[in-house]
Amino acid sequence: MGTNSELGEFLRVRRAALQPQDVGVLNYGFRRVPGLRREELAMLAGVSTTYYTRLEQGLSTNASEAVIGAIARALNLDAAERAHLFNLARPVKTRRRAPAKPDKIRAGTLRLIQSMSGTPAIVLGRRSEVLGWNTLGHRLLAGHLDYTAPAAPSTRPNLTRMLFLDQHTRELYVRWPEEARRAVASLRLVAGKSSDDQELASLIGELSLGSVDFATLWAKHPVENCMSGRKYMQHPEVGYLELNFEVLTPPDESGHRVLMYAAEPGTPGAEALQLLHNTTEGVSAVHRVQRT
Repeated sequence: MGTNSELGEFLRVRRAALQPQDVGVLNYGFRRVPGLRREELAMLAGVSTTYYTRLEQGLSTNASEAVIGAIARALNLDAAERAHLFNLARPVKTRRRAPAKPDKIRAGTLRLIQSMSGTPAIVLGRRSEVLGWNTLGHRLLAGHLDYTAPAAPSTRPNLTRMLFLDQHTRELYVRWPEEARRAVASLRLVAGKSSDDQELASLIGELSLGSVDFATLWAKHPVENCMSGRKYMQHPEVGYLELNFEVLTPPDESGHRVLMYAAEPGTPGAEALQLLHNTTEGVSAVHRVQRT
């Protein structure tokens, strides 16, 4: 994940997505490629075409905040996309480090989600790897996998990998293309902050080679900070569910996220989730025995 090349690719993709009429530029002459020309984007940002071209080519690494902010405005970037652009243009310089220790869920966080027996909950690491889940969260998203899989780094499921490479997970989501774009957009945001993360680079490489859908979406550079929304599922045990989700981020620097699901009261989704919860109670007892 070379930061300079990522910056140039992001700028090219976003420039190509803008039409002259979108930004008040007079459209003249034949356009060999879609979107704005470099000189048009440079004019909107108030920089020289030569300087902007160097940015796209990865030849300039010291752009000021004012220049990056002007380019973000010219590209009509939203808050998450703007933050991503700054991460690519002004990466945090890190010294060469020893291999990181395997990530681990905090014991208190695990106890917290396990106490929420009626709410599906999962704790994710920075790369969307599952660090822990409660029984209902496991049954909702990955009942075909071993409940104890998150305990060891070598067996941990990864929600993004599952979404693209696991057929059971793909069939779970009724609106799979929407879910896939959201997952890639979230991963793009993380990658912009972690250009030196070799495990993340390995995951992206694996998914790019293993899934044409992932590679196509990754090349489009979607960026989104997905903190809440709705998911549409066809569960193999309880049928169709529409669930709201919320993501909570602990106030430390772990990068962990707590993902929780809930259904609107009185809806078929709430009934289906309650049915799944009812059938999960016996399984929960088995898991408590396993932990002791």
